[in-house]
Amino acid sequence: MPADQPLGLTVHAMPMQGGAAGAPVVSGRLKMLAILLVCVAPVVASYLTYYVIRPEGRRNFGQLIEPQKPLPDAATVGLNGEPGNLRDLTGQWLLVSVSGGACNDACTRHLYLQRQLRESLGKDKDRVDWVWLINDEANVPDALRSGLLQARVLRVKPVDVARWLAPQPGHGLSEHLYLVDPMGEWMMRFPPGLENATAAKVKTDMERLLRASASWDRAGRESKP
Repeated sequence: MPADQPLGLTVHAMPMQGGAAGAPVVSGRLKMLAILLVCVAPVVASYLTYYVIRPEGRRNFGQLIEPQKPLPDAATVGLNGEPGNLRDLTGQWLLVSVSGGACNDACTRHLYLQRQLRESLGKDKDRVDWVWLINDEANVPDALRSGLLQARVLRVKPVDVARWLAPQPGHGLSEHLYLVDPMGEWMMRFPPGLENATAAKVKTDMERLLRASASWDRAGRESKP
């Protein structure tokens, strides 16, 4: 009888899960993720630049709204009687004022400042619309109409405006100018009592935002209401 011999054991490496076929899948997913990051990076970077990475000592003149508030689904009527919706305003930066149609002295001053601020932006002015929201049924004076040809003038129910925009405590909606980004998000409110001197500070805030968004925001809407 032959002498007992120890059993010979050969150890084989276990196959990796998925094998070599898993490598192309992982590579493809990484490429898709990289493409997605490239697409969203300009938008994220512009907002990080303005909201987070601020030079020490820099202050905004306008108050940043957090969280931002999107344009509501609310019916509008233009000066010519054309129906529309507040959400039709997306696609442009908006400098907004609110008042009754009779437009008192404060309203007239705001409309003048809105027009002047937009014009002062030079080549970037086409990225901004100045908007007057009328929150009552009063008629707009004929003397004002010729100066509103480049404005977006829309009559809106007061309840619809009030559930979107809000004044500082102790002030009224008509005392402020409001800034809305091209995605329809209300993101800044300027102090009440604006005059020509303080309007320069509004312009500075707007110029910073326009520079920060220059990589992804372009003038004009895809479609006009």
